[in-house]
Amino acid sequence: MGILLFILLIIGFILLVKGADIFVDGSSSLARRLKVPGLIIGLTIVAMGTSMPEFAVSTVAAFKGANEIALSNVVGSNIFNLLSVLGVCAILCPVPVETAALKRDFPISVIITFLLLPVTGAYNAYLRPELMESMYDTVGIIGRHEGLLLIICFVAYMIILIVSAGRNHVDEDDEEVASFKKCVLYIASGLIMIILGGQAVVHSAREIAVLFGMSETLIGLTIVAVGTSLPELVTSIVAARKGETSLAIGNVIGSNIFNILFILGASALIDPIGVNYASAFDIGILVVVTILVYLSLLVSKSLNRLHGTAMVLIYIASVVFAALR
Repeated sequence: MGILLFILLIIGFILLVKGADIFVDGSSSLARRLKVPGLIIGLTIVAMGTSMPEFAVSTVAAFKGANEIALSNVVGSNIFNLLSVLGVCAILCPVPVETAALKRDFPISVIITFLLLPVTGAYNAYLRPELMESMYDTVGIIGRHEGLLLIICFVAYMIILIVSAGRNHVDEDDEEVASFKKCVLYIASGLIMIILGGQAVVHSAREIAVLFGMSETLIGLTIVAVGTSLPELVTSIVAARKGETSLAIGNVIGSNIFNILFILGASALIDPIGVNYASAFDIGILVVVTILVYLSLLVSKSLNRLHGTAMVLIYIASVVFAALR
C-alpha cells in the first residue's frame, strides 16, 4: 500500500509539472500575440501557469478539509521560490533585476507577505508563546472574510498590471508564435493535467503523512511545496539560461503574489483555514526571507553566484529546522 501511495504521488507530480509546462507554453504564446512585455508575462501568465499546481493542491485540500496542507503548501512554495528557484538561477548565471520589479512588484510582494501575520493571526504565536502546549495548537484562522479580502487585493493588482501592459506594448513577429487554436488547446489540456495531478498529490500526501506519523503541516511545507514549485524552478532556470531574466524574476515574484492573494484567498473562501504554531513560525520565516531577498536586490540590483549559494543553503537550513522541531 505504501509503495502504491508513493507511485501515485510521483504520477501526480509528473502530471503537475508537465501540465504546467504545457499551460505555460500556450499561455505565453497567447500573451505574446497580445504584445505584452516579458516582465508582465512573467508576473501574470507564466506566474499563474506555474502556480496552477499550488492552486490545484491547495483548493483540493480545502475541499477535503486538509487545510494544513493548503496553508503550508503556499508558505513552503513561496520560501522555495525565493531561496531555491532564484538561488539556483543565480548560481547558473547572474540575474539582474529590472527597475520596475524593484519599485512596484517586489515591494507589493513584501507588503502582502508581511500582512499574512495579522490576516492569519500568526502574530499571536509571537506575542503569547508561553501558551503553546504543542506546535499544532491553533493560534489563528483565515476566515472567509479574510479570503475575500485577499481575492479583492489580487484583482486590484491584476488591474495595475493590465494598465501597465497597455502602456508598454512590444513588437512581436506573429509568425513565430503558435496559432490561437493551438494556444487554447495547450491551455485546456494543461489545466486538465494540473487538476488531476493536484488530486493525486493531495490524496497520496495525506495518506503518506498518516503512514509515517508526519503532520500535514510538515509534509505540505516540504514534499508538496517543493513538488508543486517544480514548474517555477524549471521555467525560471530555462528563462535565465536563455537570457530572459526578466521573465525568471517576474515568474517568482508573480507566483508568490498569486499564491498568497489568490490561492490562499480561494482556499479560505472554500473552507476557513486554521493556523497552528508551526505554520505561524513558517510564516515568520517567509516574512524575514522576503525582506532579506528584497533588500539584497535593492542594494546589488542583481543576484550572483555567491548570493545564490547562500540562498540555497538557507533554504536547506529552513527545511532541517521544520523537520526537527
